[in-house]
Amino acid sequence: MSQTLFLRRVLALDSLSCLLMGLLMAFGAAMLAPMFGLGEPLIRTAALLLLPVAAFIGWLASRPFPSRPLVWVVILGNLGWAAESFAVIAQHQPTALGTAFVSAQALAVFGLAGLEYVGLKRMQAQAV
Repeated sequence: MSQTLFLRRVLALDSLSCLLMGLLMAFGAAMLAPMFGLGEPLIRTAALLLLPVAAFIGWLASRPFPSRPLVWVVILGNLGWAAESFAVIAQHQPTALGTAFVSAQALAVFGLAGLEYVGLKRMQAQAV
């Protein structure tokens, strides 16, 4: 598998996860809010932020050679999302289910950032 293909697949997975989580939280905010102990506006706002991000990362994944600076934007955005997720837990004191959900998605996003970093490094090594 080419190293560009690895990065593109990880980006595609990231895009798909943003889309699915965005849709779940946008349409399920009213139901999720009491279960998670988080405000409905917080959940819906996070969801609506994810949808354009999904489109951007999907577009980037569709490029034969994803732009390195734009991949760095995705990586840093993912790291910021993961950090902010833990800040939400600390600031809002969600239910146990809410804490588990926010923590799990934060760790998944952190993992995607790591895979994107690996893919970027492989792509750079292949270009040399």
